[in-house]
Amino acid sequence: MKLWIPDRPDCNAVGELPEAVELHLIPKQGLSEALLEAEFLVPGSDEPFVIEALGRMPGLRVIQTLSAGVDWLLPFVPPGVTLCDARGTRDGPVAEWVLGAILASLKHFGEARDSQRSHDWKWREPDELAGKTVMILGYGSIGGKVEELLVASEAELIRVARRARPGVHAVDELTSLLGLADIVVVLLPLTRATAGLLDREMLGRMREGALLLNAARGPIVDTAALLDLLQAGHIRAALDVTEPEPLPADHPLWDAPGLLITPHFAGDTQGAERRAFALVGEQVRRYVRGEPLVNVVEGDY
Repeated sequence: MKLWIPDRPDCNAVGELPEAVELHLIPKQGLSEALLEAEFLVPGSDEPFVIEALGRMPGLRVIQTLSAGVDWLLPFVPPGVTLCDARGTRDGPVAEWVLGAILASLKHFGEARDSQRSHDWKWREPDELAGKTVMILGYGSIGGKVEELLVASEAELIRVARRARPGVHAVDELTSLLGLADIVVVLLPLTRATAGLLDREMLGRMREGALLLNAARGPIVDTAALLDLLQAGHIRAALDVTEPEPLPADHPLWDAPGLLITPHFAGDTQGAERRAFALVGEQVRRYVRGEPLVNVVEGDY
C-alpha cells in the first residue's frame, strides 16, 4: 500500500507503520508521477499541484487531511474515495487563541501596544470575562474545548450547532440568539449553508459593543458588512481568518478600529502538527487491518 504524506519536520510522528506500507514524501515543488500511484494520501492545503492531480490517481482510496476543515479539498475528492479530517488534533491551540483574543480585546492589549510605540501613557478601563455571555457558534470538538476555558473564567454560554440537542441550540435559532451575546465565537465549518451566514442583517443583530471572533473560515462573515460595523463602532472583532485570504496589504480591514487580525495560525502549533501526523499513522494502521476509519467526512460536514 503506497502512502504519501507531506515532507514536514514532524512527519515522523506517524510512528511505526505496517510492513505492507510504502511511505513516500510529497515533493515540496512539482508533481511526481509516482505520486499518481498513491492509495492513501495526505495532501497539504499548500500543495495545489497535488489537489489538481486527484482525478488522475486510479488507486486512490483514502484522503486524510492534517486540518479539521476540509472545505479547500472537498470539491476535488473523486467519487468512491473516503475523506477523513483531523478533528480533535488542533482543538487545544484554537481554543487558546479564542481565549487569548477575547482577553486581548477586553484588556485593550492592542491599543496599549499602540500607545507604547508612541510613548503615550494612556489609561483605559479594562473589562473582565466573568459574567459575560459567550456564544459558541459551531459547538463541536473545538467548541467543547473553548467551553472548558471559558467556564473557568465564569462566563455564561450559549451553544449553537447545526442541529439542536440538549443544551445546544440549532443554527436556525441564530436570529433570536445573537442579541443575547456579549461575545460571539465563530467555529463553524465552511459549507454552502454557512457561507455568508453572518451577513449585514445578522451582524446588525449583535449587541452594541459586542465582540466577534472568527477562528473558522473567512467567507462565513460578510467582510464589507463587518468593516462598516467596525468603522461605526457598533462591534469589535478578532479574526484569525479573513475574506479574502491572505488579506491584501491595501485592504481596509487592516486599519479598521477595534479589530485584531492574526494570519490564520490559531491551530498551527508544533504539538498540533505532531498530533495530526500521529492521527495519520493510526488511520493507516486501521486501514491496513481493515478496521473502520475515524473522522470520516459525510456530505458537507
